[in-house]
Amino acid sequence: MAYVAVRGGAEAIEASLEHLQYERVKHGVHIDTAALEATMRGFLDQVMSESSLYSERLASLAMKQSEGNSEEAVFLLRAHRSTLPRLYYSTVTDPREMFVLRRISSSFKDIPGGQILGASHDYLHRLLDFELVEETEADVLVKKCQFEQEDVPDSSDLQLERLPKVMDYLRAEGLLREFPVNDTEPSDVTKKAMAFPTNRSQRLQTLTRGQTGTVTSLGYAGLRGYGASHPNVGEVRVGWQPIHVAVQDDEDPYYIGAIKLTEVESFIPVNVDKEQQQVLEFDVGYGACFGQNETKAIAMSIVDHALETGGTTPIHDEEFVLLHVDIIESTGFISHLKMPHYVTFQTKLEQMRNIKKEGKS
Repeated sequence: MAYVAVRGGAEAIEASLEHLQYERVKHGVHIDTAALEATMRGFLDQVMSESSLYSERLASLAMKQSEGNSEEAVFLLRAHRSTLPRLYYSTVTDPREMFVLRRISSSFKDIPGGQILGASHDYLHRLLDFELVEETEADVLVKKCQFEQEDVPDSSDLQLERLPKVMDYLRAEGLLREFPVNDTEPSDVTKKAMAFPTNRSQRLQTLTRGQTGTVTSLGYAGLRGYGASHPNVGEVRVGWQPIHVAVQDDEDPYYIGAIKLTEVESFIPVNVDKEQQQVLEFDVGYGACFGQNETKAIAMSIVDHALETGGTTPIHDEEFVLLHVDIIESTGFISHLKMPHYVTFQTKLEQMRNIKKEGKS
């Protein structure tokens, strides 16, 4: 498809941009990016995940600049990310090394290390808290101090690092389907465009960068029967994941910091042919994304399994899924319809008029 550039209108565009700036400041209210960073945790995590750039400071700036429009915020961060040099790749990181903030399993009541509920909206009644309308900075400080000074049970025996994986115990019992180890170097979808068929590293990268709502909808479609049988969430982990880089191959990796990460492993029962008979084992669907982004990670694990196993429904179709979950591609192509299409429309209009004239003659 070709487009004809429309020239002119520079003054109108400049006026439009000035009006946009006015809309942001017309109420005379200022919000500091530090306030966004401190209070908009869920929004920040979503924007960082979809932009695949882990920086709470930059994400809060993008949120302020975009006036809370998540699509625009992600676009800003992706654009900024494309200007940054790629100095190093991190070494392979193991989520078993995560410092856990939250860890639950809906498959087992008792898990080694225990269920750690952490901070979650899951246990709230979804009722508006009108007291927040009048909340002041002093109120915030009081609540902060009250929580920090509360007596808590002795947690000296609670191990929050190197907690065992639930799936390791199923694997030890021979209940997980075995696959050969694949140490192939992962593909980088930010450096090289995907070509179909894809490999799993490309699929996982695209899903973790995917629009949260779209990935969630596709996971929901799988639950309703368009792809996967009903999975069980083996484990949801949220915590600080250490990151290392290796400057030279012969040197020990350097620790450069930790990122907040959500990891999900879902168990999907499958029939496997073994020794001339079918036995029931579990496949594992995998999801991981920046921040505390649990719904997206669970949905991602469902879609991951659907794409890995293949089938006849839309969420089994990797081209359909991977080309439509990306927020920049989808919103960009939809939004371009607002741009001038005068020439193409006039051509169609003339064709329709000529056909009508010929029909009357």
